[in-house]
Amino acid sequence: MNSLKDRFEHHIQHLQNTICTALENVEVNTTFQEDEWEREGGGGGRTRVIENGKVFEKGGVNVSTVHGPVTDTMKQTLGIKGDFFFATGISLVIHPQNPFVPTVHANIRHFELTDKDGHMVDAWFGGGMDLTPYYLFDEDAVHFHQTIKTVCDRFDPSFYPRFKKDCDTYFFNAHRGEARGIGGIFFDHIRATDEHSFETMADFTMAIGSAFVSAYVPIVQRRKHHDYEGKHRWWQEVRRGRYVEFNLIHDRGTLFGLKTNGRTESILMSLPPRVRWVYDFHPEKGSAEAKLIFNLENPRDWVS
Repeated sequence: MNSLKDRFEHHIQHLQNTICTALENVEVNTTFQEDEWEREGGGGGRTRVIENGKVFEKGGVNVSTVHGPVTDTMKQTLGIKGDFFFATGISLVIHPQNPFVPTVHANIRHFELTDKDGHMVDAWFGGGMDLTPYYLFDEDAVHFHQTIKTVCDRFDPSFYPRFKKDCDTYFFNAHRGEARGIGGIFFDHIRATDEHSFETMADFTMAIGSAFVSAYVPIVQRRKHHDYEGKHRWWQEVRRGRYVEFNLIHDRGTLFGLKTNGRTESILMSLPPRVRWVYDFHPEKGSAEAKLIFNLENPRDWVS
């Protein structure tokens, strides 16, 4: 590869193939459909979507590499400086059929800003992954967090607690007073430090992306045959409504895509197909649904 950004772009292309293959192996007879697209103004991407499967009701695994002039809207909305931008990354959201299988989100990305002469103004990495269960199994939460922590610890033992806290803070529906899910890690605008080179931070970011399959697929395999009834799907749809609220009100990635003339279909593929809003609903005390809400209102440490 000629540069770090080329290496990162190559990694996400490979990662998309790896993740889609792993998820298709969990499915029964449904595969991802691919859609390649170009962005007016520079760059493009490859969207892969799976729908109406036995295991996955809807999911998308998208890669994109976009570039172009930094607009006034971008400067005002995103608070960035520079004349030209380059952004590449992979983003995925998977919504299962079975309410006992959690929804999952993950992404990694690299962003560069240059001036009119092509000189670097700023560059950073971002990403993470988080789990959104409808019914909470402690062993699933522990597995998910432990898998992520193991990767973090290879680079710096301070990464997991730091980025876990950032995840709990970021994926929070402040207007509801509850987290979107049981978290994971989230990091943004990470750059070189005295302790870690820019290349090391790139390697860390790519390693987090590569950990997705081992963090999520075992949970799907464990829960995909769990018996469920209409009342469980009803609750799943209520909770999906909270997921939609976060993505449309708070999510910076959604905002960035829409403000940079991104592809709307790819940006909004994260929204679930069936959602429900129920006025002032509160689950029965002592129920499995109430257990979930308690943990969303009181984020906890799943691993030490």
